[in-house]
Amino acid sequence: MCNPLKGYYFNSVTSLSLLGVNYAKFIPHQHALALWRGGVIITDMKDIKTWFADWITVVKGGGDLGTGAVYRLHRAGLRVLVTELPAPLVIRRRVALAAAIYQGAIEVQGMVGRRVESDQEITAAWQKGEVPVVVDARAAVVSRLCPTVLVDAVMAKKNTGTRLDDAPIVVALGPGFVAGRDAHAVVETQRGHNLGRALYQGAPAPDSGRPGSTQGVTSKRLLRAPAAGYFDTSCQIGDRVQAGQVVARVGGAPIRAAIDGVVRGLLADGLHAEAGLKVGDVDPRGVVEHCFSISDKALAVGGGVLEAVLFLARQLKSAQSASPHSPPDQDR
Repeated sequence: MCNPLKGYYFNSVTSLSLLGVNYAKFIPHQHALALWRGGVIITDMKDIKTWFADWITVVKGGGDLGTGAVYRLHRAGLRVLVTELPAPLVIRRRVALAAAIYQGAIEVQGMVGRRVESDQEITAAWQKGEVPVVVDARAAVVSRLCPTVLVDAVMAKKNTGTRLDDAPIVVALGPGFVAGRDAHAVVETQRGHNLGRALYQGAPAPDSGRPGSTQGVTSKRLLRAPAAGYFDTSCQIGDRVQAGQVVARVGGAPIRAAIDGVVRGLLADGLHAEAGLKVGDVDPRGVVEHCFSISDKALAVGGGVLEAVLFLARQLKSAQSASPHSPPDQDR
């Protein structure tokens, strides 16, 4: 957990150096606005774009929905860092920053995600306008860099350790979180009327256990491991397949497509899969281009995240403007 600001100085020189900020110029000032922690002391709120650009934003999870959130935040000018598992079980690898863990780098709609190994490489990626992706299963980087914004996009359908006091602004995606208890905002991820809605109190819809409908097809579009074993496929994302065709194997057992369509997602070759794990997705719409662009769902969820960050930033600004001589009380 990061230490809060005391008065108008930073407790974390690491955070400032990673921001590329000359912290020596930031001195106590009666009109200064001090972000609680991980932020920048500024005296002029007019340049809001610069204010946000100096923030550190950590997104836990670089799957397709997490990537939608990163894309929205990155396009809005925020510096974003993604944490991932050593071997993420990501399916939509052509539009997921988690794929950088395997490939070294990936470009998604003009946004480059790059695997990095050090703080220096994090800074270098930001300076090039890229999104650094780090192997950090426990998100230890949060306590080290003291981000202003934390987004939990793990999509585990439960809270795996995110706390309300992890950052001044904490946003979580989907079921397993309660706004006001686990995060400042929770974004709805279930398709329907509320998809992408940012909630500031209460919980999103519970996990239905049923995949969303695509052109009237639900469970049949998914490819699941018939048994435990290592995943192997000769297909590529974007390939057209027919019902009954063997798309992949797990432990030698064949996985057949149940419908005609385009392979939109596939697990990375060589990964171990447990029985029943989702290892692929066939899109019945048959539009190859959809495999290589962020989905409507991911963009809607990402829009909800961006709204929540901007709204909560305004609330933070208002609260601190009302009491400019000290950061907010952290005894909570």
